Amino acid sequence: MDIWSLNLRHLHAIERIAHLGTVSGAARAVNLSQPAITQGLGRLEDLLGVPLFERRHDGMIPTAAGHILSPRIAAALTHINSPHVTMSRMRAMLAVAETGSYTSASALTGLAAPSIHRAISDLSLALRRTLVTRRGKFAMTNEAGRQLAREFRLAQVELEAGLSEVMALRGHETRRIAIGAMPLSRARILPAAVARFLARRPQVRLTIVEGSRAELVEPLRSGVIDVMVGALRMPLAEADLVQRPLFADVPAFYARYDHPLAGQAPTAAELARFPFTLAPRGTPLRDGFEGYFSESGLPLPAVPVESGSVMMIRQVLMGTDFITLLSPDQVAVEVEAGWLRSLAPLPDQFARSIGMTTRASLLATQVQSEFFADLEAAAGACGAE
Repeated sequence: MDIWSLNLRHLHAIERIAHLGTVSGAARAVNLSQPAITQGLGRLEDLLGVPLFERRHDGMIPTAAGHILSPRIAAALTHINSPHVTMSRMRAMLAVAETGSYTSASALTGLAAPSIHRAISDLSLALRRTLVTRRGKFAMTNEAGRQLAREFRLAQVELEAGLSEVMALRGHETRRIAIGAMPLSRARILPAAVARFLARRPQVRLTIVEGSRAELVEPLRSGVIDVMVGALRMPLAEADLVQRPLFADVPAFYARYDHPLAGQAPTAAELARFPFTLAPRGTPLRDGFEGYFSESGLPLPAVPVESGSVMMIRQVLMGTDFITLLSPDQVAVEVEAGWLRSLAPLPDQFARSIGMTTRASLLATQVQSEFFADLEAAAGACGAE
């Protein structure tokens, strides 16, 4: 169901009915007439095909659908945080922020460009701050506009999640989970969790977006993805995110199978004589690499090639005397094929924590909670091997 045909004030009233138990109380809370609220509620129930409340002589009791939808509406309104926002203004702001021009926003939404421009202007006036700056044909969001668009996107996610949960009650599965996959997660834990989940929920759509943490963190914060799986950051820099450890990973030094150090259990000094290809600075792997050699009292080895791609690292190793530092899971196939070999493990004190990262404000849907449990189960199974 398209959320943009809904009325935010009516949704607010529905949330207030669930909280207060009466239409009259909701009418006073949102400054709408009781007939307007009753009409809006009836229209939404017709669209959903299920009642949201049980009408009784002593008040309104939320049904299962009402219990699902009302906290989603409350969460969306928390992100919106203004009585001056309407669905049309929110949609216009999101479209301009995504496309960077009124013309492109018009093409994306099907709304007339002047209507989008007017909606943005009205929103800026109501909020008393500039949100978008015109630069020729482009409409660029400033910092305030970008922050507002992020909050609007999170509100959109909450409303869409609520509607999809209600539709699932009717047997219409429209729920989805968007997963950000960092390099290590793709080796074993994420495929195992996906397999476990789809065995029970084959109709839920999973979208897996691959990338580094730097590429995935903003989509996570803005609601484009729901969870990010990979190496955790200690300490966590983003106050609006939370992390859940799954298992500890102990990386090792790898090189081509016939590397000069093969079979020698090399020391830190011997490893430092060779060049490295590694993940960029700021990643837990790179931190472990630097900590190991610094603690050994050695200057850091040269890193002429930086890459987060295991495929690229593998190709560099196979044709040179370079060394890398990776998780055993990331190169298990290459080791089994006899292309690469482990030279030495990194000491346990430099292990990195692998886990999931979500928004602190995330109100997990039923299927999201199930998937998170599958991630934990898959991590436990991998750790037991």
